[in-house]
Amino acid sequence: MGYALLFDCDGVLAETERLGHLVAFNQMFEEFGLPVHWSDEEYGERLKVGGGKERLATLLTDDFVQKAHLPTGAEDQRRRIAEWHKRKTAIYVELVKSGRIPGRPGIARLAGEALAANWKVAVCSTSADEAVRAVLDHVVGKEVAARFAVLVGDVVPRKKPAPDVYQLALEYLGVRREETVAIEDSRQGLLAAVGAGLPCVVTLSTYTQDEDVHEATMVLSDLGDPGRGMRVIENRGRARPGAYVTLGDLAACLGC
Repeated sequence: MGYALLFDCDGVLAETERLGHLVAFNQMFEEFGLPVHWSDEEYGERLKVGGGKERLATLLTDDFVQKAHLPTGAEDQRRRIAEWHKRKTAIYVELVKSGRIPGRPGIARLAGEALAANWKVAVCSTSADEAVRAVLDHVVGKEVAARFAVLVGDVVPRKKPAPDVYQLALEYLGVRREETVAIEDSRQGLLAAVGAGLPCVVTLSTYTQDEDVHEATMVLSDLGDPGRGMRVIENRGRARPGAYVTLGDLAACLGC
């Protein structure tokens, strides 16, 4: 047993939604000749649906299917969505590897400190495995990333806001919920964490600034770094962070 730190990926490790996923979806739409281009605002609405394939499935109205000359059978549509999503993921991974999506403040620092203190660390995300590993490698470095557990994509039957991926993480890592803290950026992720009985620190991201996250133990602008302070938006726990969040602050969230 021991402490564990569980990170979401998109919006937590990096601002991947606007700078990566949205760009990749729209490039994929263009490549496949699909009659759709998501605006920044529309993509923010689509993010209320967890998972890329699930997001793509929301396109399949009768009108869209007719305009795009798509098959009407459910199995054929599932195959088509899988094909779209595979290509979108490849585009996204290329974007991440190009270095155009920087990690958010405090992620690399806290990951290293947690591992040095013998905490177990994991990423728990609804995104595809290849996409998450690319972001993790880029943000914390391959050597540190190799020490993370990665529980993502379709590893559980229900995606966030269901608590399944966090429940699996507890079992997989062999840790207790009382010794585990999650870091999320959205209401969907927050609900998944608290549904699994975990204290959750929310670092608001581009698309989640106005979301209701009142169940969070702390709500922050980001985790901060020395020389780059962060802003505490709400604090319902025992931690009293200064200019940036420390491992001690995260430990203070346990048992809140």
